[in-house]
Amino acid sequence: MIKVRREEVIHVEDWAEIRRLHRAEQMPIRAIARHLGISKNTVKRALAHDRPPKYERPAKGSAVDAVEVQIRELLRETPTMPTTVIAERIGWQRGMTILKERVRELRPAHLPVDPVSRTAYRPGELAQCDLWFPEADIPLGYGQTGRPPVLVMVSGYSRIIAARMLPSRRSGDLIDWHWRLLAAWGAAPRMLVWDNEAGVGKGRVTSEFAAFAGLLSIKIYLCRPRDPEAKGLVERANGYLETSFLPGRHFTGPDDFNTQLDAWLKVANRRVHRTLQARPSDRWEADLAGMLALPPVAPPPWWGFQIRLGRDHYVRVDTCDYSVDPAAIGRMVTVLCDNDEVIVLAQGGEIVARHPRCWARHQTLTDPHHADDVMRRGVHRQHGGAACAAAAPDVVEVEQRELGTYDRLFTVIDGGNNQEAG
Repeated sequence: MIKVRREEVIHVEDWAEIRRLHRAEQMPIRAIARHLGISKNTVKRALAHDRPPKYERPAKGSAVDAVEVQIRELLRETPTMPTTVIAERIGWQRGMTILKERVRELRPAHLPVDPVSRTAYRPGELAQCDLWFPEADIPLGYGQTGRPPVLVMVSGYSRIIAARMLPSRRSGDLIDWHWRLLAAWGAAPRMLVWDNEAGVGKGRVTSEFAAFAGLLSIKIYLCRPRDPEAKGLVERANGYLETSFLPGRHFTGPDDFNTQLDAWLKVANRRVHRTLQARPSDRWEADLAGMLALPPVAPPPWWGFQIRLGRDHYVRVDTCDYSVDPAAIGRMVTVLCDNDEVIVLAQGGEIVARHPRCWARHQTLTDPHHADDVMRRGVHRQHGGAACAAAAPDVVEVEQRELGTYDRLFTVIDGGNNQEAG
């Protein structure tokens, strides 16, 4: 026989047995009460409720109840105020555990709503961006290998993925490939979501990215630190690339990596997305219609600087040195760089150097024409790169003496310098 408590509060097992006996066995209430040793009213209450009984201890007041109004007022003014500061403001003299638990319950009601942590997105609303660092050694040339970053963008509504390997994490390289990926889309989402990447901004967008956002008329949203949920779409896309694209592949260089990645993305964007239960490519047309049109003119190179060309006639971009036509020595030149090439312009727009972008580090790249020009002009590299041009001196005939003469002069052999002097 199943025992019940004296106060006639039955366990879940008793409640289930009562309902089974009455409905399945067709046993009358009186017989159930006699069979289980409980009152008929208890049986009736068990049959009257479709949910199992739950014992709840009578609520007792907490010491925090007396100061809850003050806590709410402080949180209303400063939602992120630490509990220790709240305790000091309200003069709390008791244990901190119960105060922390109450503050933890009250704080979410006063925190501002995070506009990025939504799980539903409107067409063209935003794209989440991140850098993925594939665990693959990519040949970079000059005997070097490395693991360059990959810019990944995921559109919120359609979940279309776009990605490209970059030579560096600098603002200029990031902006250059942002533009190229958006140009491939043919439009720009109204907001780009980034975490605190140094090339984009930490707490505040860099001036370069602010100018880029102004050109596109979009907003760049920087997530709070340690808030990966705010860009969960691109985080999952990084994992997708890591597990579905990378395994078993070999690459001959960054161009080969990007070629294989482009081919894979065309297939991946046509697969059924598990969350959407739809193909991203099928939602892309609606997503694209909600985006902003790109400006009619491509942006200028975002990685550029001016410098007076020294006698060394080389300019440094990232960690590599690129030669410039020696004719520009001493003149102001403008260095423009993107992910493909480095161009140097003299005043008036004359191109005085054009080199493919080097992905390897600490290399010196010399155009053969610049080296020939140096030789023709009689320019010599001295003291780590200083150069000078001098006119060739007049030819003077000099007497050539026997080598033995110098030996006798310095008393290396018999004869001595006295004989020589004579």
